[in-house]
Amino acid sequence: MTREAVLLMAYGSPDNLDQVEAYYTDIRRGSPPQPQLLEELKGRYRAIGGGSPLSRIVEEQRAALGAELAARGTPIPVCAAMRHIAPRIGDVVQTMAADGMERIVAIPLAPQKSSNAAGYRRAVDAGLAGLSTPPELVFVESWHDAPRLIEALATTTREALDRFADPSRVTVMFSAHSMPARVVAEGDPYPDELLATATLVALRLGLDDYTFSFQSAGRTGEPWLGPDILDEIRRLAADGVTELVVRPVGFLADHLEVLYDIDIEAQAVAREVGIRLERARSLNTDPVFIAGLADVALAALGGTAAV
Repeated sequence: MTREAVLLMAYGSPDNLDQVEAYYTDIRRGSPPQPQLLEELKGRYRAIGGGSPLSRIVEEQRAALGAELAARGTPIPVCAAMRHIAPRIGDVVQTMAADGMERIVAIPLAPQKSSNAAGYRRAVDAGLAGLSTPPELVFVESWHDAPRLIEALATTTREALDRFADPSRVTVMFSAHSMPARVVAEGDPYPDELLATATLVALRLGLDDYTFSFQSAGRTGEPWLGPDILDEIRRLAADGVTELVVRPVGFLADHLEVLYDIDIEAQAVAREVGIRLERARSLNTDPVFIAGLADVALAALGGTAAV
């Protein structure tokens, strides 16, 4: 019988301030950041408690997925790895191979396919390179429309709407990490898949009034996808909006882009322009989300995922 395992992959984020410089250098492909940029990033991590909870949450997601798969009669190993911090994807793939895994289902914890997400595939391929007998790889390219992902996003959005006296009067803003605007000309599916995810959630909720924004754009000197979330909040205020729910659809766990960019930075702008902003909680280990992740894994194990 073929020995199978699932590999969950996340971007990675520093657990503490001591890791920030090495992490920042890594995401800059080995180029150390300028001192002022490094201090600015450290300041953001200080503001959310001195480090990101992402590694801990991904480990909890890994354990929850393993338990869900076992409960469904598929008790196979589930591993977790990061692109820009330990445990590294390539290292974990090699360990899985050394442990005798013959087939690996690799799932990025980024549901929408993009050129940036392709970095996960490159990291896996690098880990497999040079192995005398590499495991068979089933790589899940996209799961942006997985039914229980949509259900979990919709349910948590409804929870946030229900914090208001009249949810029908509240505007919903979906958000996701921006990318350089040139990806559109290059045919990257990322913007379309993000909008597809948001539209499915909106349809499930029966929303008549919603908007979409990008956040957390990099400082590369080139245009990035917009509208930016801060500009969009100001535009909504100018249009008379006073109540707003922000529902990230590209982030599946609490980390800097949620805890700082939305909960601190966007909240500050919302208060400034007179908008009450409530963020839908991150999916983290939400049972419906974990069940949806198991659906994706089992479909891939059954040979129905993109390879």
